[in-house]
Parts: sequence; C-alpha cells; structure tokens
Amino acid sequence: MTKFESDPAFRRGEAAIDIDALRRWIGREETRTDIVTAAPIAALAATLDRDDPPPQAGDAVPPLWHWLFFLHAARASEIGLDGHPTRGGFLPPVPLPRRMWAGGRLVFERPLRVGGAVTRTSRIADVSVKHGKGGPLVFVQVAHTITNSDGLLLLSEEHDIVYRDKPSPELTTPTQTTPTQATSTKRAPAEYAWSREIVPDPVLLFRYSALTFNGHRIHYDVKYVTDVEGYGGLIVHGPLIATLLADLLRRNLANARLTKFEFRAIKPLFDTAPFLVRGLPHGQRVALWAQDRDGDLCMEATAEIG
Repeated sequence: MTKFESDPAFRRGEAAIDIDALRRWIGREETRTDIVTAAPIAALAATLDRDDPPPQAGDAVPPLWHWLFFLHAARASEIGLDGHPTRGGFLPPVPLPRRMWAGGRLVFERPLRVGGAVTRTSRIADVSVKHGKGGPLVFVQVAHTITNSDGLLLLSEEHDIVYRDKPSPELTTPTQTTPTQATSTKRAPAEYAWSREIVPDPVLLFRYSALTFNGHRIHYDVKYVTDVEGYGGLIVHGPLIATLLADLLRRNLANARLTKFEFRAIKPLFDTAPFLVRGLPHGQRVALWAQDRDGDLCMEATAEIG
C-alpha cells in the first residue's frame, strides 16, 4: 500500500489533485513480452459460451483477446486496497479511489497467432483532469503497440483510464444500482440488426477476472463494491463488455476482418440484471452497443471491417 492509499483522506474519497506532478508521468514507457498460448484462448471461448474448436498453433487470435496476455503479475505485497497493484509505478499515482476502464481505440494490422512470441510497448500518452458535478475526474491515456518476433506491427491501441472520487455518503443508498453522481443517462438506439442477452452472473465476472489476472475487487467482492465504493452490485468489466460487442460482430459476420474498433463506456453495468449487446451494420462500419434493462446506453462502439 502506498503512502497516499493509506491516508484517511484517500479512504474517504477526498483528494487534492496536483495535475502538474501527475503529468510528469507522460512519456514513461514499459515493455512486456509474452507467448500466445492456447489455454487462455480456449478458456475465454468457453467463458463467452462459444463452441470453437480447440486452438491450434498458427491460429489467429480473435480481436480484443490480446487482453489475455501481457498480464501484470504483481506480488501479493504490492496490491492496494482496491485489489489493483499499488499506484506510482508505471501508472501515475492518482489520489482518487475509483478506477475504471473508460474506453479505447484499436487498429488491427495483423492478427496475433497461437504459439507466437509477441512484445507490447506501452507509453503514458497523456494525463488530464476535468471537474464535474461529482468532483474531479483524472484521465490517463496509455498507448500500446504489439509486435511479433519479426518486429512487424500487429496492433496499436489507445487505452483510456478514468479515476474519480467516491460519492458522498448522503448521495448513495445501499439499493441503488448506479451512483447518484454518475453521468446523465443516454438512451440506446431503437433500431438494431443483431441482439444477444448477457447474464452477468458472478461466475462470468469471476472467470473473466481470473483470465485477465484482474484483482480489482469491484468485480467479485460484493461487500467492498457496495460498502467502500458505493455501488449497488458487482460491476461488469469494461473490456469484457467490449469483447462481447466484438464477439457479437464475429457471431454475425464470421468472415469479416476487423480493422478498427473504438469503444466508450457510458454507464456501469452490474450483476443485478441481464443486459443486451446489439449491433447495426452500415456497409464497412458497424455500430455496436450495450444497453441495460431500462434501455439506457452503457457502452457504445464503432467497428470498421474489411
């Protein structure tokens, strides 16, 4: 636990943002190498309820499944209060208790292939702060590139992380499913061509957390997510929702090659009710989104196919 994570002000969700200090992290880089093994690919296929054949050496890895690799295996003593690695290493030490995957933009040049050696280079591209009704929001943008053993670019990715304060106790009730300070709702599109219902039970969330070595307690620890972070249930992972959207495209356009994918989280989804992933193709572009049982838009995405 870092010094500021043990500070009572951090635990209460009160934080002063020194954006100049945080922006000193811009330009920081790290490199990870990995082997694209078959086991996690088969496990994710099962988790998504796919009837895929066992992956073989040389098979292309489906889009967004690269998140199964380059995992940060932090030691137990390096884990913070929220289950994430303590802050202040590669990522800047943002003194706000809530941390979420806000969105991303990906360009696919070549597929990762089972059995291949791959390298990911990551760089802190930007750190910025915004002030809303719920307090400060700090955005950290991380740029990734993945190459193969020949040095060929496989994909590039911009990953957006948002940090925010906890809601005030008087603004949160034990039964609410979204924080009162959440972004105002936006309705999902009425027209769609594809639709699939997802039941985000704790088993699905646990399996995805395990596959991505994600210790963030908001996805499996009900007492923590309700009592500490003020949410009304376990939160569905942002990258899992994005993966389900890309999987919806793959289920309906099995031979299409995804060249670009952009997604943005709008409203949290919880394990308290099923949700829908939907899509509508427009030529070489496909609109994809996730919506909750009330018809509110929770994630929107755009895919370009070749």
